[in-house]
Amino acid sequence: MTAGVSEMPKFESEKSEMSSVEFVQYALRERVAPPSLGSIKARIRYASRTLGWTANRTKDAWYADPRISISADELREIEKRTGLRYAQEELRTNDDLIAKAEALMVGHEADFYSAFLAALRSLARPHHRTGTEG
Repeated sequence: MTAGVSEMPKFESEKSEMSSVEFVQYALRERVAPPSLGSIKARIRYASRTLGWTANRTKDAWYADPRISISADELREIEKRTGLRYAQEELRTNDDLIAKAEALMVGHEADFYSAFLAALRSLARPHHRTGTEG
């Protein structure tokens, strides 16, 4: 993971995949227009102005309306403004590498290595440290 770039927490099971709409919903609610800005209406209005989106487009993304799709340009803009990355591939790669490490260490001082792997897993998935799993 690149230093200084935050990862997106997952809302469902460890192996689930977050859609781009869910990613944008999270980014809008937590990074573009965080709760500290006041009411939901004020936050949506702020996000709309910040991103240059229409109020309806922003509201649809805010509530993750399943009928919308997020363009690549919109996704890049959200990533640029928030520091988040829609990095599902990187997370899958980390999971695969950890699974391979576990397989190599089975039977070789498993108690010792289990603590190491737990630490590695927490570093690979920053949301474990922040407690923002949902």
